Amino acid sequence: MPTPAISPREADVLALLGEHLSNAEIAARLFISVRTVESHTSSLLRKLALPDRRALSRRAVELARAARPRPAPALPAPLTVFVGRERERAALAALLADHRQVTAVGPGGVGKTRLALAVAAEAAGGFADGVWFVDLAPVTGPDRVAAAVAAVLGVGEQPGQGLEEAVRAALSERRALLVLDNCEQVREGVAPFLERLLAACPEVRVLATSRARLLVPFERVFPVPPLSRDGGGSSEAVALFVERATAAAGAAPDPALRDGIAAVCERLDGMALAIELAAARWPTLGLDGLRAGLSDQLRILAGGPRADDRHRSVRAVLDWSHELLEPADRALLRRVSAFVLPFTAGAAVTVAGFAPLDAGAVADGLGRLAEQSLLTAAPSAHGTRYRALETIRQYGAERLDGAGESARVRGRHLDWCLSGADGLARATDEERQLREGGWQAGFDALAEELRTALAWAAERPERRPDARRLALGLAGLAFDRHLLGEAQQRLEQAAALADDSPSDGRPSDGRPSGSSPNDSCPNGGSPAEGSPADAAAALREAARVAGCRRLGDDMYRLHRAAGAAALDAGDPAGAARDLAAAATVAHRFSSTFARLPAAAEVTALLARARELSDGSPAASAALALAEAAVLADAYGSVQGSPDNTARETVGYAERAVDLARRAGDPVAESAALDALSGAHSWAGEPFEAAGAARRRVELLALAPRTPATAHERADALAMAAATAIGVGELDRARHWGRQLAEHPLTAEVGHHATSWLLVADAFAGQEEEVLAGGARFLRAWEQGGRPRSFSLGPAAAAVAMVHGLRGDDGARASWLAVVGRAGTEEEHRHGYGAVFDATVLLHRGEAGAALERLSPAPEQVWKWVSWVWLHWYTAVRVEASVLGGHPEARERLAGARATVAGNPVAVAQLDRAQALLDGDPARVRATAAAFAAAGCRYQSARSLRLADAAGDGGERGREPGRRLSGW
Repeated sequence: MPTPAISPREADVLALLGEHLSNAEIAARLFISVRTVESHTSSLLRKLALPDRRALSRRAVELARAARPRPAPALPAPLTVFVGRERERAALAALLADHRQVTAVGPGGVGKTRLALAVAAEAAGGFADGVWFVDLAPVTGPDRVAAAVAAVLGVGEQPGQGLEEAVRAALSERRALLVLDNCEQVREGVAPFLERLLAACPEVRVLATSRARLLVPFERVFPVPPLSRDGGGSSEAVALFVERATAAAGAAPDPALRDGIAAVCERLDGMALAIELAAARWPTLGLDGLRAGLSDQLRILAGGPRADDRHRSVRAVLDWSHELLEPADRALLRRVSAFVLPFTAGAAVTVAGFAPLDAGAVADGLGRLAEQSLLTAAPSAHGTRYRALETIRQYGAERLDGAGESARVRGRHLDWCLSGADGLARATDEERQLREGGWQAGFDALAEELRTALAWAAERPERRPDARRLALGLAGLAFDRHLLGEAQQRLEQAAALADDSPSDGRPSDGRPSGSSPNDSCPNGGSPAEGSPADAAAALREAARVAGCRRLGDDMYRLHRAAGAAALDAGDPAGAARDLAAAATVAHRFSSTFARLPAAAEVTALLARARELSDGSPAASAALALAEAAVLADAYGSVQGSPDNTARETVGYAERAVDLARRAGDPVAESAALDALSGAHSWAGEPFEAAGAARRRVELLALAPRTPATAHERADALAMAAATAIGVGELDRARHWGRQLAEHPLTAEVGHHATSWLLVADAFAGQEEEVLAGGARFLRAWEQGGRPRSFSLGPAAAAVAMVHGLRGDDGARASWLAVVGRAGTEEEHRHGYGAVFDATVLLHRGEAGAALERLSPAPEQVWKWVSWVWLHWYTAVRVEASVLGGHPEARERLAGARATVAGNPVAVAQLDRAQALLDGDPARVRATAAAFAAAGCRYQSARSLRLADAAGDGGERGREPGRRLSGW
């Protein structure tokens, strides 16, 4: 029976299953619902007659390997045939083959883009990782260059780094060609971006088009000449004219007219755009009409050598084409120049549809402008979309200014953008999934328009209230689109639009000396509407987005700026909360700082917050949390005092939890529970730590997704998984680890998303899951710039352990090298590394070496093992003592009972050690069931092997090492 056909969407789902993505990750990638993913997965299982998801993943990998697909060039498909340019194509291709960055330079309308596209298409076979086209014409500012490239590459943000770093990480080992078009308007942003990109990505090449060279170190400039007129009627210029005139008229011009056409092309200096515009008029004017019209226009240019500025021939034809239009069509051409992206007729009616144009005139006029090559028309999922070439759009904008309509048209464009942003924001989750083309596509089709309108409105005092509203709307949409960097930027911009610095011009208490809330805002200036209170609210939200990005420095700066704005607004209680939050951040998220603030500075913030507090529940809760962080070091931060009393720390944290609950703030309560979990950890109370972490997850389960709740929930899931591992609750740890992997905030960061799931799977003996997850972890970690984190080191060490248990020393060594770069040396030496290394050594029968690896008692290295690793360290150390024949083995075993009581895995390991010490193989074998019930397959299998070895008279400490498979 033939295999049923697989739909394109099912093929997409199957391919992502091959990447071992979760349903939520697949849903986010394809912008469909999780339920839809589940439906497609069930259909694939049925159609391919496969038993489970794992088999589907293997089949996807097999299919991908068999197909050996090469990334298709991401190049736009031209609507017209490319004509001529044989010499230029060969020369530019040769230059690109020899140099890493080539800039095709020439005036607007000379044909740079079409030439670059032709060369890129021909070169695509030499770039295994694809050819990617990025049009920079719609980009609103130099700081958006990296975002434009990232959007085309499909690269998302990574915590702790911006989009530019993410692009470099994604391309660092890729052989790819980037085609950057229309660089001239953002040249000051393109140049540094390319310099850093090419230095970091040795296999990447760039083909840029610009009206001026970019002045970067790798650059080789290729001047694009006008079309050749050599050969008269048989020249390239004439060939282009004839091809376009034939397309417009439906029949080719009489060959006898070619010499006359050559004269027209000569008058147009061989400029491709000018020739195409003239050819579009062929059906109505013919050769005589063209000669007459161009002669009149070109008289204006008398007075200098035409070669000095070939823009004049394009402008001449544009002027001429413009004068041939009916007045209504002239108005339409200039008004639609407000759009920077392809637009629909409906959008054009909204923006351009006022006297003398009504809706019908707009629709008819768009067709006529397209017929005259002044606009291009292309079908899309939402109907026909129109767009002007950048040169024509800029010409239209000049005409718009000259007609005195700019403010009115751009105001209508702003209103259209506000309406569009509101519509996207109001869409429900179901509507976002069902909307034709998808919510994500809708945002992408509108985003640059929103940015352009915002930039215009922000510079006009009378429109600043609308600018602020649009900045806030764009911030929310960008957050939903996972453009976290832009979300933060727009919130800071909204704060600047709401208010500026204090009225006396001096920093208020709580603001860093020499700074203001607007230090990183794109726009400053005096407020027209809004208030300092609005600024404070926007800055607080920006701090929360910075938290989602793992940028501790920004969180700290923005909370302080919010405090200053709250003081300006006459809200000391709000300022107290903000300053307390800044103090808390310095300790709670200390590992995300590039440069930690001085302890005295943080303590001074806490003192100032106390002075400003009004004793309200919210302020009291914020202060209590800051005191737990700063005074008691509940989060175990690197700047905390080593002399903290554990019980006192627990007391501080419990008070913070109680006050946050009274305040009715689930986010504040979650943060306080995090402090309590940390305090219990440092007190050597893993079960209490796990309980507090579990309460966080339950508390946030139904909270709406906002920057604050998204950040808290991701952190809560990580802590719940980690602390569950610490008490041997492996099934719970894997459950929360999977939820973390499916969290929208971690969709682009597979290393952070899967870290605790890898550890739980490794302890559980889920060999295949660890190997598959490890590949994803490594790929994401490398693309993310190889960061360090308290969770990344253990994850890499867990994968290394599995390879060690399998007997693959080469792979283990490679992963241990990752551990050295992903984690900290002290934690690896005395914490998780000791546990994982000793487990491998015990598996190989090297009990003496394992005992040496775990030689310090837990209390000697408490800061490293008393968190997640205390029970594991204790149990493995006892087993090594027994198998290694240590004289204090029985004493250590007895002392460890109280420490690990209640941990099913650790208790079973001690029971097994006791049976080994007593020489009772039957009791050793019996522990296999206890390990299996605890979800620990590896240790269950190990009990059986140890029992067999003991029954065969194997020596203690000489357990035969062997490769594991089929756990």
